[in-house]
Amino acid sequence: MKNFIANHHNELIYSLVVFIVILILKFLFSTAVRKVSKISDFNPVRTNLILKFINIGLTIIAVVALTLVWSVNYKDLGVLLSSVFAVIGVALFAQWSILSNITAGVIIFFSFPFKIGNTIRILDKELIDPNSTELDSFVIEDIRAFHLHLRRNNGEILTYPNNLVLQKGVILISTYRQGEFLNTDEDEEPTI
Repeated sequence: MKNFIANHHNELIYSLVVFIVILILKFLFSTAVRKVSKISDFNPVRTNLILKFINIGLTIIAVVALTLVWSVNYKDLGVLLSSVFAVIGVALFAQWSILSNITAGVIIFFSFPFKIGNTIRILDKELIDPNSTELDSFVIEDIRAFHLHLRRNNGEILTYPNNLVLQKGVILISTYRQGEFLNTDEDEEPTI
């Protein structure tokens, strides 16, 4: 044990520094996300989802940094990683929409102007009902990593992908705050 510590003294110190930096970054990012969540009154489920994404990203950064610190032989590791990345690449290419929905979910968390309980209209020709305009509005029930849960006036629940929400126009009809609906028609000033 003493020989190992003596031979790898620098690597152990650098590894400790990497762990400390990762813990500090985790604390800073978690604090920032929780403040944004509290200020913007986001759902705690959405906040925890973004924190999970941050933890995964920091873990990947820590693994890469530790491989650099411990001077891992990249020739041997290259064969393993190329096999793993080939499988992951095929899976991500086959399921590209999943990756885009996760990315859109993160963007929606920080910049989506609508919240759970708001009534919206999505300008998507596949959602518009030519027979009844009252079925064109939806209440946001939940915002998840991959999709939104939207409820129509007739009670139907629609799951709508996050990446399409960012691509289509969305109109805010009314907001819901503390048990009251606030109308945002063009005739009146929005009360938000």
